[in-house]
Amino acid sequence: MNEEEIKEIIFQLLKKIAPDTEPSTLKPDENIRETLNIDSFDSLQFIVALNKKTGIEIPEEDYGKTATLQALTAYIKNKKP
Repeated sequence: MNEEEIKEIIFQLLKKIAPDTEPSTLKPDENIRETLNIDSFDSLQFIVALNKKTGIEIPEEDYGKTATLQALTAYIKNKKP
């Protein structure tokens, strides 16, 4: 799975969680939750959906490492075999 494929998955799942937003306009260093105005419940739903889609479990202690698009993409890329 390359970086573009990972971003596409992220954008699709964010759009499902927050349909009134446009995730593809996120800049790499912007905080996903703040920029898209996603609350903690929706954020958790996104993490669970991402886990199901990619097979990568993100433990709660790593949530801070996945706050931006760039960080989340790198995290998934590094964890994916």
